[in-house]
Amino acid sequence: MNTRALALAALIALGLNACSKKEEAPAQAPAPVVDAAKEAAVKAEEAAKQAAEATKDAAGAVKEAGKDAVDATKEAAKDAVAAAKDAAGAAKEAGKEAVAATADATKEAADKAKAAVGK
Repeated sequence: MNTRALALAALIALGLNACSKKEEAPAQAPAPVVDAAKEAAVKAEEAAKQAAEATKDAAGAVKEAGKDAVDATKEAAKDAVAAAKDAAGAAKEAGKEAVAATADATKEAADKAKAAVGK
């Protein structure tokens, strides 16, 4: 009987051991979660495309604004040169008038001095 009990105990142990080694399949994500993840990925890709397009548009606008700024600076420089030329011409004319007035005043003073000496 001892042998039978030992054999029965071994059989039970072997059965329990076999049952405990059963491998469970990994749990799969529920279908709505997978669908939501796919949809989020699609939306993220679309958003990235839109961001890239907006960046491209902004770069074009910056480039255009830069060109406009350069053109405005060139125009302002031309105006400044023209104003400087006008100012130089006016200064030259004023210098000529001052020299002529000085010459007239000197001649008048000389004539007065001659008249005073001749009396």
